[in-house]
Amino acid sequence: MTILLVEDDEYDRKLFVEATGEVDKTITCVTANNGQEALVYLTNEANRLPDFIFLDLRMHGMSGKQCLKEIKQDLRLRPVPVIVYTTSRDVKESIELKNLGAAHFMSKPVSPDEVYYLISFVLSENWSRVKGYDRNN
Repeated sequence: MTILLVEDDEYDRKLFVEATGEVDKTITCVTANNGQEALVYLTNEANRLPDFIFLDLRMHGMSGKQCLKEIKQDLRLRPVPVIVYTTSRDVKESIELKNLGAAHFMSKPVSPDEVYYLISFVLSENWSRVKGYDRNN
């Protein structure tokens, strides 16, 4: 399994990668520092598509919202579940992002235990019921 984390904060990236390894050592966690870097990775057909994308909203350059739009406009990328992973707690914004194709809108945890729980929760979900999702894409 591969997870792509799109996050501009170095500390948050490190925390997420470490927690992912604790959840399951076989998970490959690829990181991108911003939306543009993520799209370069995702559109390079030599790279295996990730099983999940965790996407921060507030980043320098291309915002997470714009990155989400780009992902969901690409037929090859569209089936990959995107989990918006942000400090925002704006319900209106979460509804907008869901309408743009986000699978989840989650407030960014602050402790390693919370990050571990978040990753465990997402990975334990029944993704076969999510329209358009195929883990074998």
